[in-house]
Amino acid sequence: METRAAAPAEAAETTGVAASASESGFSRSVSALLEQVEYRRCESGEDLEAIYRLRYDAYLASGMITDMPSRMVTDDYDDLSNSYRFGIFIDGELASTIRIHHVHRKMPVSPSITVFNDELMPRLAAGESFIDPSRFAAHTEFSRAYKALPYVTLRLAVAACAYFDTDYCLTAIKQEHTGFYRRIFGSQQAMPSRDYPGLVCPVYLFQSKCSENMGKTIERFPFFKSTPFEQRMLFARPPKGELAPLTILPTAKYMQQAA
Repeated sequence: METRAAAPAEAAETTGVAASASESGFSRSVSALLEQVEYRRCESGEDLEAIYRLRYDAYLASGMITDMPSRMVTDDYDDLSNSYRFGIFIDGELASTIRIHHVHRKMPVSPSITVFNDELMPRLAAGESFIDPSRFAAHTEFSRAYKALPYVTLRLAVAACAYFDTDYCLTAIKQEHTGFYRRIFGSQQAMPSRDYPGLVCPVYLFQSKCSENMGKTIERFPFFKSTPFEQRMLFARPPKGELAPLTILPTAKYMQQAA
């Protein structure tokens, strides 16, 4: 199956979500897609290999990386204790993937922290905390078939912001994706572009202040809602000796029905 790096800016343009008249219909289409979605936290074995191969195929196709013999993209940030790697499955097939780091003073490590160290480390020392999503990639066929796929994927970052009660959601992104994050999450540029390890293109640091923007985002797009139960299933570490849940079903529809 052909793959590509996920491009949320394109999805925003093709669906017209910026226009208020279309938001209701768009939200319904995303909610309908969530009926087909399963989230899987990938921690070992074939699941990890599958998302690493998806990253490689997607980034190579979009020109973000050069050819590598391993045909997988992984790095030292994948196995950190504050790292959460997810596969997003549609009707049982892997459609996209994303990695999320919860960054705080006691665990001040993530890709964005490394690249934009001079900006973010003083803020961590002052007590701020961040969600840092990265390694967003998707199969091209699923991206073409489901224009809402970036939203279904990034819903995990919104859930993480709620679960960990963080101050900011960071985003290290290419220039062509900045408009999407401004419109959907109220993100603002925090730092000019810099080189990103392993990529051939520079990235900009954008950030969204959770206390100001996440509520607005959820109000505009109710499919970003998640229950505390879903958040725990996604991000709580199981007791020693127990396994994490294999799959997690989105709960946005239940919250909408109860509203």
